[in-house]
Amino acid sequence: MTIDFAWERTPRRTVVAYRWKGPWSDRRIRREFEKIANWARSAGHRTGAWIFLEPAERTWEVAVEVRGRPRPPAPLRARTLPAATVGHVVFDPEVVSPRIVYHGLSDWLRARRKDGTIRSIGPSREVYAGNPWTRRSAWSRTDVQFVVRKR
Repeated sequence: MTIDFAWERTPRRTVVAYRWKGPWSDRRIRREFEKIANWARSAGHRTGAWIFLEPAERTWEVAVEVRGRPRPPAPLRARTLPAATVGHVVFDPEVVSPRIVYHGLSDWLRARRKDGTIRSIGPSREVYAGNPWTRRSAWSRTDVQFVVRKR
């Protein structure tokens, strides 16, 4: 399998999100994603990408893209992820270790910062085309992205 790092301009996305602080918990991440998806389904919103963000150390955020103008109940919140330039890679976690992909992508971006291609590197995020726990096609095309500022 070949993995290529690339630049991409991502579109602006309207999402419903939930953020918390604490230790890593796969079970909690899945539970929060499902809460948002269930709310969207009951409110009649079509969903798009499922996005997992780590905005700060030990701070986690799950977001599900929705169409229309969402008005979620607390503690969920509607927000817009702005269009951004990202360094990204699409891969299958069953074939290639995510640890290797994250390490390789972050090293590639550091080298691009050092040679002057980019100014800064922001936080990482994982983007899935749907529910990665129930849709094999969403899981097998995991998109890891780092928001960057180009020169």
